[in-house]
Amino acid sequence: MRCASKPPISIKATLVLQPNLRTIATRAVGGAGGIALMETLARWADAPLMTVPFATSIVMIMGAPESPPARPHCVIGGHIISAAAGIVCTLFFGHEPWVAAIGVGMAIALMHIFDAFHPPAGINPIIITTTKATPLFIIAPVASGALILTAYAYLYHRASGERWTASQS
Repeated sequence: MRCASKPPISIKATLVLQPNLRTIATRAVGGAGGIALMETLARWADAPLMTVPFATSIVMIMGAPESPPARPHCVIGGHIISAAAGIVCTLFFGHEPWVAAIGVGMAIALMHIFDAFHPPAGINPIIITTTKATPLFIIAPVASGALILTAYAYLYHRASGERWTASQS
């Protein structure tokens, strides 16, 4: 039970500075490289590109790596949690369009509970429902893709001189 004197949520004010032109260009090139990597891996796996749920994650972790939802544990955990929510919902309720909505709501709640909130991962239950994905979707493309994307972002940010680690808040 919360104390009456404590607010139900905490709010942190953060000063966000506009990145300089070099940083913007570096992040844009990294984002383009991430999309190219995703397209290449999807082609190799013979998976339709629209069933690979990482385009918006790439934009977030390459374009705004300082954002809390761009933290590595949020990218990996958020995608796995969201995919699991989608699979559980389809196993119980089938692949009707309304099931995707339940899956997204469940994913939002679970990502918050596990401190792994990553908004782009919310697409997973929709993809799972519309493509009739099996539980293996959690492993590939979701878990494997999130790990590959996180490794790519980490290496790219390090090579470009930017800091992107799990210790950022």
